[in-house]
Amino acid sequence: MRLARAVAAGCLACALAASGLVARAESTASAELNRAFDEYWEWSLARNPGFATFVGDARYNDRLGDLSADAVLRERAEAAAFRRRVEAIDPAGLTTEQRVSREVFLRDRASRERLEKFFGELPLRNAYPVTQTFGPQFFLPQMVRSTRFASTADYEAYLKRLAAVPVFLDQVTEQLSLGAAHGWTPPRVTVQAVPAQIGAQVVADPTQSAFYAPFRNFPASVPEAERERLRTAGAAVIKDSVVPAFERFRRYFEGEYLPKTRTELAASTLPGGPAYYDVLLQDQTTTGLTAREIHETGLREVSRVETEMDAVMRSTGFKGSRAEFVRFLWSDPKFFYQTPGELLAGYRDIAKRVDAESPRLFRELPRLPYGIRAMPPERGRAAESYTPGAGDGSRAGYFEANLNDPKGRAKWQMPTLVLHETVPGHHTQSARALELTNIPAFRRFAWYPAFGEGWALYAERLGDEIGMYADPYDRYGHLSGELLRSARMVVDTGLHALGWTREQAVAYMKEHTTESDAFIASEVDRYIVQPGQATTYKVGQLKILELRARATAALGPRFDARRFNNVIIDGGALPLSVVEQNVDRWIAAEKARGG
Repeated sequence: MRLARAVAAGCLACALAASGLVARAESTASAELNRAFDEYWEWSLARNPGFATFVGDARYNDRLGDLSADAVLRERAEAAAFRRRVEAIDPAGLTTEQRVSREVFLRDRASRERLEKFFGELPLRNAYPVTQTFGPQFFLPQMVRSTRFASTADYEAYLKRLAAVPVFLDQVTEQLSLGAAHGWTPPRVTVQAVPAQIGAQVVADPTQSAFYAPFRNFPASVPEAERERLRTAGAAVIKDSVVPAFERFRRYFEGEYLPKTRTELAASTLPGGPAYYDVLLQDQTTTGLTAREIHETGLREVSRVETEMDAVMRSTGFKGSRAEFVRFLWSDPKFFYQTPGELLAGYRDIAKRVDAESPRLFRELPRLPYGIRAMPPERGRAAESYTPGAGDGSRAGYFEANLNDPKGRAKWQMPTLVLHETVPGHHTQSARALELTNIPAFRRFAWYPAFGEGWALYAERLGDEIGMYADPYDRYGHLSGELLRSARMVVDTGLHALGWTREQAVAYMKEHTTESDAFIASEVDRYIVQPGQATTYKVGQLKILELRARATAALGPRFDARRFNNVIIDGGALPLSVVEQNVDRWIAAEKARGG
């Protein structure tokens, strides 16, 4: 009767709803999308065992990825098939959150395919498989720190993974050789240190290798009778397989690959031309901003932040110039810890203060804990970083503190750095994403530089709201961090789109940041081999600040900053356009809720 009345009234949509056909269509579309995403996630883990280990899935801990030419081309074809499958699902039959997931997935695949078009038929994964900041010399040892070692079976799997290192490094070598043959190489000036980095894994005593670390301390669940056998097997595979493979890789990189690297710096001088850098910017920032627009924004932000810093400097009573003030900040012993242990304790003390104040910033905080530990010494002058925890909660997140040179990190820099890397920055955002049950797995573990780094830079500003910058030197350190990220926008686009030399970039950073000469040189070389990435911090932060201002204006006294902060991170990492959509929906809901 309900169906007949609806048809008689001339309402086809009402008739379909009354018949249950719409509900069934929605159910079919939703179920198909969920299946596609589940299968895509399983495919992603199987294709990238190291990533599986990183997110806490131990099923593939006995192997490494396949970088052979056939595997790379097969991966492209299979990924494209997933894209077509998701495209074919009608969004009308999906929930709001599923439509977001579909949009994000298709955006990701389209971005990746745009980049792959520059390689044509070449089976390359990326333009720069190995640089001074990225490569197997780093991620293979780091993988050990993320691997679960809870049983004898875990150790057996690890032994198989170690045995796979030679083939994996040979495949990396093939990728490098293929790229070099077609002009896809990093600038030579940036990768001079790579042979020494690789050589750090070439040790005479296998028990001194980073890969031997799991055999030094066994969990109680591994029987005593098994431990000596595992130690012996571990030392043997490191000595006979891992070390020779790294030595062979080092000789290749130094003797064959390095002479073939480019003398040019800009990504726009690679085979893809200027269009390649344009696509990289779109991919990294998730916006349509041009290099010129980003460059001009950076110049404006540098000027604004420098004005604020001058005011803070004057508030301390210092009478000299800005340059003299910076020299004072880097020379007075009171601004430095004397030992690595003191520096580590200093970071941890700041983190305790922030943790106590975090409920003032969020309605809901993640449950996953985090720690602060020393970065491996072989990372040299690498910047501090955050390593996310495991998806199943079995591994905490970690702020990796560089303790190699206590005089290289001033006390006035530390509060804003802790806020960026831990709470309310990277740890809060990534740990919150791991807890979300209403989004597919690929979104829980997603990473968008403009969102992730933009959020962490916005989080530094939240320090004001919990009293972290009451000391003027700490405030100056906070502003110096924002100045660095603003200068990055200028330098990245200058190098890759506007014809800047390395010397120009270094000179600009020296004039407009408070960083040391050694840090600046390292940073500029990082921008050269990671085109576009350095622009993402400010692009993301400025978008979040824009959205907060919009929400504040729209909601007036009903605006709740704690709820706003959760809205930003409670969808996981997202393209900035999708974040904007989420905030606009929240504003509308808050208006309706407030009457």
